[in-house]
Amino acid sequence: MRKYCMGDRPVQFEILSDQSVNFGFSKFPWVNYQDGNLNISTPVFSIHGNHDDPTGADALCALDILSCAGLLNHFGRSPSVEKIDISPVLLQKGKSKMALYGLGSIPDERLYRMFVNKQVTMLRPKEDGDSWFNLFVLHQNRSKHGATNYIPEQFLDDFIDLVIWGHEHECKISPTRNEQQLFYVSQPGSSVVTSLSPGEAVKKHVGLLRIKGKKMNLQKIPLQTVRPFYIEDIILADHPDIFNPDNPKVTQAIQAFCMEKVESMLDNSERERLGNPRQPEKPLIRLRVDYSGGFEPFSVVRFSQKYMDRVANPKDIIHFFRHREQKEKNEDEMNFGKLVCKPASEGTTLRVEDLVKQYFQTAEKKVQLSLLTERGMGEAVQEFVDKEEKDAIEELVKFQLEKTQRFLKERHIDGEEAKIDEEVQRFRESRKQNVVEEDEEVREAINRAKAHRSQRDDDASFISDDDLMEALSYEIKSNEDSDDASVSSRGRGRGRSRGRGGRGQNPTARGGARRGRGGSAGQAQMNSSRTSKPLASPLKNMSILDAFKSSRQQPSRNKPSKNYSEVIEDDDSDLEEVSFTPSSTVSQRLPSASVSSKRSSQSQASRGIDFDSDEDDLFKSSTTSRRNR
Repeated sequence: MRKYCMGDRPVQFEILSDQSVNFGFSKFPWVNYQDGNLNISTPVFSIHGNHDDPTGADALCALDILSCAGLLNHFGRSPSVEKIDISPVLLQKGKSKMALYGLGSIPDERLYRMFVNKQVTMLRPKEDGDSWFNLFVLHQNRSKHGATNYIPEQFLDDFIDLVIWGHEHECKISPTRNEQQLFYVSQPGSSVVTSLSPGEAVKKHVGLLRIKGKKMNLQKIPLQTVRPFYIEDIILADHPDIFNPDNPKVTQAIQAFCMEKVESMLDNSERERLGNPRQPEKPLIRLRVDYSGGFEPFSVVRFSQKYMDRVANPKDIIHFFRHREQKEKNEDEMNFGKLVCKPASEGTTLRVEDLVKQYFQTAEKKVQLSLLTERGMGEAVQEFVDKEEKDAIEELVKFQLEKTQRFLKERHIDGEEAKIDEEVQRFRESRKQNVVEEDEEVREAINRAKAHRSQRDDDASFISDDDLMEALSYEIKSNEDSDDASVSSRGRGRGRSRGRGGRGQNPTARGGARRGRGGSAGQAQMNSSRTSKPLASPLKNMSILDAFKSSRQQPSRNKPSKNYSEVIEDDDSDLEEVSFTPSSTVSQRLPSASVSSKRSSQSQASRGIDFDSDEDDLFKSSTTSRRNR
């Protein structure tokens, strides 16, 4: 792009739309060829696809790097997931005017729902609305992969003249007319082979589009450096005269037949070579063999050894599969195994949300949902499966239960069970009809689940510190108790002797203080030796969990920890004097100041350099930006 898009050749068209709206999310909200620091001869306008979808805290993608470098103009990015307003890039060259609409990749289910709810709006120029050539660029599923996992062409506005459809890999670049919406659709496809599927075997092209007024002409340009790809299907059951499952040598016959097919595809590759020295020599070969009907597959590894030097994918030449017969659908029960075991060649994808919906639609009456809705439950299960939101289902149940309880209280329903069931059913049906409100409920439940998860993570750090302090204090206390318990549990003779030693002798160098304690313990043991023995055994057999529980129940240990936390919060100067400092409490308080300072510096740097200020301010701002980098 640097080689072919930069240069001294002047740009022949001008941009008329508000660039701050078209490129408002960019750090440089203007078209690159009007930047005084760049010399652009061929401006490139691009939307993002599903593999470079903006993610992360700053919602960045790969195109942002090229856009900030001035190599292309990234447009068609929607800042909101609730409502999309597509504002066109208005271009004019002479008397020809083009409105370039763009919409970057969005999850198909979400965009499908937004189209259904009328939340996608395409803005049109007020002046001479009919004189503009309207071109729409999008990157979504065109073929139907599920109930809502694609975008029907009928969803798009009928004032569009041409749709450039990305994401699909099969090359259908010749514009086809949609008779219902009366616009044309061009699907360029991928420029290289990315999978061994029939759609990739179509010859690859790019297009050169010429526009004059409201007329257009698309010239197909074949790509000459693409690796050749050939694919064929064989159904062994369709050749009963050649293959007999009962023949013991049928496997050798199948292998010989496959070799003939592969050799035929290699001959076609040699004949159709374009002679371009940059085109790869070895082709991609794919032979899909349906061996249903009692046949057995042969060794693919041994077969591939014969084509190691002639084929680019020797290990993937042969693909065996069985065609599964579809049984008649029974209206009473749903066979989920049949849905899961569909061959991948049919291109169907089973989603958890649709699976939950189908299950409740075909389930018996006694297991039907009476309070929740199938749609909401499906969305919650989808969040649980895809994003591991473990509290999504629980929070949805709680949310809808609270809402139903408020509804019953507002209606002042009597305590009769029949009336309550009737009102609950009526309330459920009203919620099912209001799709927007139901989506809001699911979002609210998911937000609650995320909030609980983050709160749980925060509490875990504090609990671990408290448990550490309590475990430490418990260990000290248990050491003292173990001394007392050991004295009392050793029997009368040892206790009396230590007691006599404590009473009758002076403390010597060998643990005088201990003997003093031993003496007192021995004296107490003489008075009540039978009552002190049972106290020692639970202390020895106490589990770790019981130890934590017992430590939490003692008010004397909670009190110092409370005073300690107050000391940290009130006086920062005493932090160094504290012997046992919880690591997370200090680390959570200290980085907060640094984070706030980083944010303030980043916000200052994002404002850029004020070109009206003096030289000192310029150097200050540049130094600040260097520090931030």
